[in-house]
Amino acid sequence: MRHGVKAMATQSHAVSAVRWAPGSCIVVVCALLLGLGACQTSPPPTAPVLQPQPAAAATAIPAGAREFKVSAEESLLQILVYRGGAMARMGHNHVIASHRLSGSVFLTEDPLATRFDISFPVNELTVDEPALREAAGADFAPAVPQSARDGTRTNLLSPALLDGSNYPAIQLRATDIKAAGAGFDAGVEVILKGATHALRVPVQLERPDGAIIARGEFPLRQSELGLKPFSVAMGSLVVLDEMHIRFEVTARP
Repeated sequence: MRHGVKAMATQSHAVSAVRWAPGSCIVVVCALLLGLGACQTSPPPTAPVLQPQPAAAATAIPAGAREFKVSAEESLLQILVYRGGAMARMGHNHVIASHRLSGSVFLTEDPLATRFDISFPVNELTVDEPALREAAGADFAPAVPQSARDGTRTNLLSPALLDGSNYPAIQLRATDIKAAGAGFDAGVEVILKGATHALRVPVQLERPDGAIIARGEFPLRQSELGLKPFSVAMGSLVVLDEMHIRFEVTARP
């Protein structure tokens, strides 16, 4: 899983917030997540409150499975968010990232029986690390001012978006795995702000030196996670609903 909004009227910045997004992976998924913030000086209007769904059951560990633990130092989830609207040039695209993936992958001789239970701390998400922006390509240059990065992160963690104070973690659980070409298609439950959302995530798997490396990237809409894209000036400057998640997850015995 590795590898904008300039001041508007000197008051507002817009930011977009797991494509677990992922190299990032479900994840990555997830990250998911999510970078769905806005770099403005005051928080956006509070989004409608979702009714929490029942908590997902713990991941069923396949009989005879071997447990691999996710290595945070070798894993990365990235969420690429994009500006839009008639005044898009006044904003920035953003790279939201997590270097703190943790959890377990349960592997048997049948790869389709693989399951995982992975989470990452919302309050430790980063915004626009220079190295990650540079690696993300031309859509993410030049560097974003620190004030915009700080404002984006504050709003990303606000109650209107990820609500880091009340929901400090996002969880990703595999429900099923299907073969898909040279890789796999994973059913993933994303537990975000007390609600469970089902996604399908493409995954490429490698097994170097006894480790597991899962990589992937895919588009994901904020609305699929119950989040409302940020908008100002009657939609003239917006955070696009569609994000791009990249992930790379390494797990070791």
